[in-house]
Amino acid sequence: MRTSKSSGVLAALACAVCCALPPLIAAGVLTAAGAALLQQTLLAGAAGLAAVALGAWWLHRRTAQRAVPAGCGCGADGCAR
Repeated sequence: MRTSKSSGVLAALACAVCCALPPLIAAGVLTAAGAALLQQTLLAGAAGLAAVALGAWWLHRRTAQRAVPAGCGCGADGCAR
């Protein structure tokens, strides 16, 4: 589960940096061409990290569901949980 959380945080960080590009252009820190290249890179990175986070979450949920023995659940007799 740690992978999905860290990937999600990195994707959110990439989105935040992407949103900070217009003020950086206005301040003269970045040129328009440099910002366009950086924006495309950040958007691709954020999309990739979001896909990794969702995939890790899905895989974790799937393996957690398989770990529960059949016939064991809420109120089931003979279950130690």
